[in-house]
Amino acid sequence: MDETVKIALPEAVRDIIHTLQGAGYEAWAVGGCVRDSILGRVPDDWDITTSARPEQVKTLFKKTVDTGIQHGTVTVLWHREGYEVTTYRIDGEYEDSRHPKEVQFTASLREDLRRRDFTINAMAYNEEAGLVDIFGGIGDIRAKKIRCVGDPMERFSEDALRMMRAVRFSAQLGYEIEEETEAAICRLSHTLEKISAERIRTELVKLLVSPHPELIRACWRTGMTAVFLPEFDRMMETAQNNRHHCYCVGEHTIRAMEAAEPVKTLRLALLFHDMGKPEAKTTDADGTDHFYGHELKSADMARAVMRRLKFDNDTTGRVVRLVRAHDVKIEPGEKYMRRALNRLGEDLFPELFAVKEADMAAQSDYQREEKREALLTMRRDYEAVIGSRACVSLKNLAVNGRDLIGAGFAPGRGIGEVLQALLEEVLEEPERNTREYLLGRAEEMKETVIS
Repeated sequence: MDETVKIALPEAVRDIIHTLQGAGYEAWAVGGCVRDSILGRVPDDWDITTSARPEQVKTLFKKTVDTGIQHGTVTVLWHREGYEVTTYRIDGEYEDSRHPKEVQFTASLREDLRRRDFTINAMAYNEEAGLVDIFGGIGDIRAKKIRCVGDPMERFSEDALRMMRAVRFSAQLGYEIEEETEAAICRLSHTLEKISAERIRTELVKLLVSPHPELIRACWRTGMTAVFLPEFDRMMETAQNNRHHCYCVGEHTIRAMEAAEPVKTLRLALLFHDMGKPEAKTTDADGTDHFYGHELKSADMARAVMRRLKFDNDTTGRVVRLVRAHDVKIEPGEKYMRRALNRLGEDLFPELFAVKEADMAAQSDYQREEKREALLTMRRDYEAVIGSRACVSLKNLAVNGRDLIGAGFAPGRGIGEVLQALLEEVLEEPERNTREYLLGRAEEMKETVIS
């Protein structure tokens, strides 16, 4: 035990631990919250491990929830917050690279810590005894290493997702994966096929929005992407013999993600933005590679992959829109920007600019200044249109369907056609977006619509 390490436990965690200790049981903060506290980070949540059995925990606290009682976990509700309290346990044989066949409770803290994934996550703490670090977590924090507790082949055989977690922690913390740990990942990467799409998606997103999204290379190098994202492997194998590029498709993608802010939709859009290039690739007589229509292929592939990984519809829809639009060219001038806003959606543009900037940053120096100036012009046109509050969609048109019905139009498809025609005029001449003008123009169109 190390009494020199001091962690400021939240009052609720301290109270829960003291309640368990007062009843004669051992109790500790454990896992990620201990790691993050040592690193000076604010833990997302606090987990508690104890020698008390679940039924004993439930008798000590007024409000509990049987979160995972078959695995020894009870959620204690303390001042309206939930804290997971789990009995010391030994996991039995794993049959599916995810679930232990059985769970055996134990009185030994050491045995409980021994079953955990990485040394940095296998430390426990309470105020009376200080830090318990049996497997060298502090040393690996100092060395900036991700190391399995015990035999990495055993740890990854127990839960194959731990292989992705190793890379994710490496990306979040800026640590290296220890040699034997990485070798075991290479040997067992194929077992990821047993892991649900939802769990893989969660780890992938955490990796992508980390400070080091480039560590998706580690997933590729160890064979993991071949299981959950084989499209990425094709990207890493696809050269771009083109003046605009100096990296293969995969490396360009990685560098584009590095250049973007750690926002989920941005990083995902950049992961997918060129995914269709291997399929779209052609080579001309001069040996120059071209990727005509790749943005449409990439958008289709993004949608397919995100459905496969069980992303929600809102995230999928936004990412697909960004991928489809990432290579769009908009002529200089507010008129063209208004039409682009109408076509692509006003809401897309702040992120679209970010995607375009990251994409450009990952290209060669060829015409870089011209590209940068074109993007600056596009942004100025956007800001001018937004600043003028110009109408770029039907929702901002000065008249609506009810107005046309009031003017004598019969309900039906014809009203939509008239509104779209009026919007076209307004996109061309924004000053025409007045109720008086538009109703007058609608009146002129009435005979055509009726006939």
